[in-house]
Amino acid sequence: MFDKLAGNERVKDVLRRMLEKGRVPGALLFVGEDGVGKRLFALELAKAMNCQKSKGKEGCDECSSCLRIGRSTFPLYDNDDDNKERIVWSEHTDVGMVRPYKRSIRVDPMRELEREANYRPVEGRARFFIIEDADRLNESSSNALLKTLEEPPETSHLILLTSRPSALLPTIRSRCQVIRFAPLQAEEVEKHLTAERRIPKREASLLAHVARGSIGRALSTDLASYRERRDAMLEVLKSLALTGDRARLLRIAEEMNDAKRKDEYEPRLEALEMLVHDVWTLGLGAPAEQIVNRDLDEQLKQISVRVPSRRAARWITEIETLRGQLLVNVNRKVATDALFLSMAEE
Repeated sequence: MFDKLAGNERVKDVLRRMLEKGRVPGALLFVGEDGVGKRLFALELAKAMNCQKSKGKEGCDECSSCLRIGRSTFPLYDNDDDNKERIVWSEHTDVGMVRPYKRSIRVDPMRELEREANYRPVEGRARFFIIEDADRLNESSSNALLKTLEEPPETSHLILLTSRPSALLPTIRSRCQVIRFAPLQAEEVEKHLTAERRIPKREASLLAHVARGSIGRALSTDLASYRERRDAMLEVLKSLALTGDRARLLRIAEEMNDAKRKDEYEPRLEALEMLVHDVWTLGLGAPAEQIVNRDLDEQLKQISVRVPSRRAARWITEIETLRGQLLVNVNRKVATDALFLSMAEE
């Protein structure tokens, strides 16, 4: 049932109306950030359409069909998996998924989807095909999908999931009804983490704010690693605002660019940006409840007193600029030195 899913009440209302009117489109495009529950909503819709004893128009979560669809995990493709060019089927024979392999969705699974979509349901009332990270479709697989979208069978439904709808062909977008998902409120993420995952409230609160509206991101975040990165970046802010120690800034830049920590570089920049945003927020007079790293509120308040809001806003822009430059070949050590020295300027 949709009520058990966190957030996005408007999406729930839209899907319920479709079910009540018996007008679920043959192709839906679920758009929203990663980890906000798009796949869970797709599975819930599949349960509602295949429930053996539907409560109203939603799934009952009790019958064999609902339970098997609910257990769908869709394992990642393995490099040695002979089925990596095939649809991944759930425990329910009418629910399958196509997902990227090595960063792209290839043509073979889309051709299989075209064939399978023309078959009548094996055991339920409708077949559901979920295309994860649909923005990874290449030219060949996009054209294969278009053939299915042009004349979708009445008993088959395609649900495309993406965080980058602009990467899809306009002809694909035009043949789908778009459902937009919003990031969840921090309180909604925290409630899910404490109630469903039994995570202690203090940790759940920090995870919920760090995750920026994504349950998936919250669950994949290692708090110990995050705190280690955050503490290192807090030293940057202390050097900038409290001690004026530029030599310390350059030593931190050296540590960040240690070859052993290359995978930590971008996460540390992200942690630094979050800290600066908290300082900026506090400097504008917002309560501590509105910051991400509220467990550091006293230290961040001390820094915010010494950092004018316009300076903090400039820091955020400079960090964002460097993060954008990482998409191209940039000398990270030189760029980090330049960032910290620029931030040190009044």
